[in-house]
Amino acid sequence: MGVTETFCRNIAACTGGALDAATIAAAKRLVLDGIAVAVAGSRERAPTILAEHIRELGCAGGASAIGFPLRSSPVHAAYLNGASMHVLDYEAMWSPPNHATSTTLPAVLALAETLGAGGRDSLVALVKGCEVQGRLRVASGQFEPRELVFHPPGVVGVMSAAAAAAHLLRLDAERLRHALGLAASRAGTLLANVGTMAKSTHCGMAAAMGLDAALMAARGFTANPDVIEARDGYAQAFFGRKFDPAALARFGPPFRIVEPGYAIKMFPSQYATHFAIEAAAALHRRIADVAAVRAVEVRTPVMPYVDRPYPQTGLDGKFSFQYTTAVALLDGTVSISSFSDARRFNADVEALLPRVRLVQTPEIPATLDRMHVEVVVERSGGERLQARCDAPRGSWRRPVGTEEHLAKVRDCLGARLDASVAERCIAAIARFEDLDGAGLAALMRSLSGVATQAGAGA
Repeated sequence: MGVTETFCRNIAACTGGALDAATIAAAKRLVLDGIAVAVAGSRERAPTILAEHIRELGCAGGASAIGFPLRSSPVHAAYLNGASMHVLDYEAMWSPPNHATSTTLPAVLALAETLGAGGRDSLVALVKGCEVQGRLRVASGQFEPRELVFHPPGVVGVMSAAAAAAHLLRLDAERLRHALGLAASRAGTLLANVGTMAKSTHCGMAAAMGLDAALMAARGFTANPDVIEARDGYAQAFFGRKFDPAALARFGPPFRIVEPGYAIKMFPSQYATHFAIEAAAALHRRIADVAAVRAVEVRTPVMPYVDRPYPQTGLDGKFSFQYTTAVALLDGTVSISSFSDARRFNADVEALLPRVRLVQTPEIPATLDRMHVEVVVERSGGERLQARCDAPRGSWRRPVGTEEHLAKVRDCLGARLDASVAERCIAAIARFEDLDGAGLAALMRSLSGVATQAGAGA
């Protein structure tokens, strides 16, 4: 058997029986985090424009849009919800770097709601999709940001969404081969759009196009069934000679959702900036007057696309070591409002940014699980203060507990939902594996703002 055929047979053979308690718990936490972030993200301008666009397309269907009183086809709901889930850059991070949640979970939720599928089957689909992404990212050989040519979720997310949807659609291995073949022709997103509204659509479109590929394959639509290893195929086009097919050979427990697992983001920005934020926040607590700071040096790994001395917008600031360091020094933390245009161009930020110097050095490992960031502040009079972050809160080396995560979740849900509705949603997700189709649909209606007073999962 070829690479694609073996991969698809292993994916199709994986059933709910392979999910132990640890896998189910990790998957439910991912659902909770992803949904909460999508609710908060739905307030942003990019998803709002996209919602209006989808509404004007006249798309009918039974799939809910998170944060909007809109129902559409599952493909368009996955598109919008994926964009909302990614626009804040606040969903979980993976190693190698990727956004598996916002490319897989929206496809699962939209299709499950449409088909009447329950929570446990949806968790299996989510785990399988995340496993596909993780194994493709390992196979890519692209472990450091500077090695990337394309934005990863647009390359591997479309494949994971197709695999997750295929599970809910009960596609066999042969149909799955065609679903992945079709999905591969929808892959590819440009790093040049990082820091713009377009980036959020990388994940939304991957979720939508992967789901669409699976739906087409279910109808008998065909593509190259050996697309991964084919000449001019997926591996050659996106990864070249670095691609290692052996990484796809085994599929199953322990799943990558558990080992190595994912990092919960505690700040809404590009993940490497979290190291700088925590180091700068530690210095904030030691500096009475940031205005007296004469110079700031930020020592990081070589990550060129996070070198943005003067971000053009607040959104652009999410991908700037310099900006995130400056705001954390000034405010002691960063939050969703830190990346508004108003905060970006406030007088104190404008005054401090020119004093921030970035030093990127190959001496610091550039993988997320091994990197660190140092921030050195020089005050008037020549005094130097230094702080270093080796692992931000929520990372693999420094996981956050349930209550700290729930604080993030409640803050995000509160952006759109009343406290009582938010708590019912949290309770429903806590027993997500026990939700039947009606319970899952009720949860999704609550998230769209069109729920009955009975509440989610009633």
